[in-house]
Formats: sequence, C-alpha cells, structure tokens
Amino acid sequence: MPGTSANSAVTRSTLSRQIADALRDEVLAGRLHPGQEFTVKQIAEQYGVSATPVREALVELCAQGLLDSDQHRGFRVHRFTVADYRDMVEARMLVVDGVFRRHTPREQAALPEPDPGIGVVLVSIRRRGEAAARAARAGDLDVLIGYDIRYWRELGRLIARNDHIADFLHRLRVQAWAFSVPYLRAERELHGWLWAGHVELVDAVTRGDAEAAVAVVRAYNAHSLEWADRLEARLTR
Repeated sequence: MPGTSANSAVTRSTLSRQIADALRDEVLAGRLHPGQEFTVKQIAEQYGVSATPVREALVELCAQGLLDSDQHRGFRVHRFTVADYRDMVEARMLVVDGVFRRHTPREQAALPEPDPGIGVVLVSIRRRGEAAARAARAGDLDVLIGYDIRYWRELGRLIARNDHIADFLHRLRVQAWAFSVPYLRAERELHGWLWAGHVELVDAVTRGDAEAAVAVVRAYNAHSLEWADRLEARLTR
C-alpha cells in the first residue's frame, strides 16, 4: 500500500527516539553507571522491541557522547573524568559569555515595543527556573535535573538564536549531568553544591541586562569549577 513504508519508518524513528530518551534518563538518574556494558539484544529484550530501533537509539546516544561503541562487546556508558567536566564548563563559559554579550532577546534599541511572543516564552522559562531552584535548595536531584535541562535548553534557544549553538550547549549540559550525578548522589550534604540561580538569570534576561546575566553565568561556572576542585581532591586522597 502507498505510504506503508513511510509510516513504518516514522514509527521506527519515533520508537528509536523514545528508547534514546529513556536510556538517557537512566544515565542521568545514575541507574546506568559509567563503564556499564550492554548489547543491542539486551536492550531490545528489556523494552520488548526489535533490534533496529534500539541500535539506532544507541548510535544516537554515542553521537551525544553518553555511550561508547565496541565492535565486539556492544556498548558501554561513557566514563567522563574531572578534566572532561572542567573542559565542559570552560566551553560552556566561553560560548554563553559570548552569546550574552552579543545580544539579549529584549534589545529595546531594536524593538520599539516589547515582543509579546518572547515575553510568553520567558514566563514559561521562569516557571521552570523556579521549579529547578526549589529542587536545588531541597537537594532533590531527580526533580532538578529534568527542570534544569529543559530550562537551559529553552533559554539557550532564545538567547543564542542559533540552533547549532543551542544544541551544542544542550549536549554539554547533558554530559555534565551524566558525569556529576554519581558523585552528587554520594555527597553526604548537597546543600550549597546545587546551583539555584535560575530565576536570577532569567530575570536579568527579561530586563535585557546582559551584564547582569553574564555575572550570574560566571558565578555559576566558578561554582561548578569549585565543586570539581573539591571532588578531585577527594578522589585523589
């Protein structure tokens, strides 16, 4: 029948994306540990699906840097190092600093009146930021990760106005969480180590205050590097 093949491809693509999302959530939740190995067959049996969408999902996660592929042993969860994490923070710092200094979404010199569309998006982002900040102050990693990733993805798209930059920053954020989650879960006291400046940042963006936004982001990156130093000192004892 006409269209059957196309519909099948769409269904497989959707299934592949769902499996990739589910496995990424497993990594971010710390249920799939760094170095843990598995095969396409194991994942296909776990989800009760065929091998093709699973293979596509695993290849996609490899492209995102979350998995490594071994021709003979299947796949394994990528093991990031503290040095990797520092590099992620540095890359994020350089890109975000440049983006904020280039422009903000409420450039009043260019917009005679506030853009109502941007305003609606900023309200939505602020709500996610409020939820993320509450979770950070409460030490609730599971809630924080979900809101934090969506907050930064939406804010990144709005600020960067460039999907390639936004996707790059999103990939860095997911990788940074993948590295830090196992260590954060082992912390006896999370208070003070989970960043909660989401609302302060989005408020600066809403005002069109690039300098204030840059200051918040720089403080956040300094906070991240301080945590990395503390973690490294603990690991090398």
